[in-house]
Amino acid sequence: MSVDVARPASVADLQALAGTELGPTEWLEVGQDKIDAFAEVTGDHQWIHVDPERAAESPLGTTIAHGLLTLSLGPAFMEALMSFEGFAHALNYGYEKVRFPAPVPVGSRLRMRAVVADVSEVPGGAQVTMTQTIEREGGDKPVLVAQAVARFYER
Repeated sequence: MSVDVARPASVADLQALAGTELGPTEWLEVGQDKIDAFAEVTGDHQWIHVDPERAAESPLGTTIAHGLLTLSLGPAFMEALMSFEGFAHALNYGYEKVRFPAPVPVGSRLRMRAVVADVSEVPGGAQVTMTQTIEREGGDKPVLVAQAVARFYER
């Protein structure tokens, strides 16, 4: 499956994308190696993430990815959905709302869809709010729903 990539090059192009759903991306597997690497970088070594033996005895039956690991996949998934090459630069401006409706068991395959929820002009560019939804293959609820805010600055 190939993903059609949006290629806006101006504020007007971004405004034309308002209401558009982008994606889904290709699937990405979240193995224990990614979970352990995230734990090392963040210092979050809670057993439900990094201790497979103890996690096997939990109600979830296995280790799960950190919610913030799932959130941190958003920028890479967005790069697969939208090219930023038409702008001088784009910046993560923050998040309005982040929810983790379902866990991400080790070995899960994830993908993201994004809806361009709002585009407003700011000096030199635009502020774009995207509703990012990350789903787990075979899951009945999304594992992440976030209102991501970015700034795009024209050349």
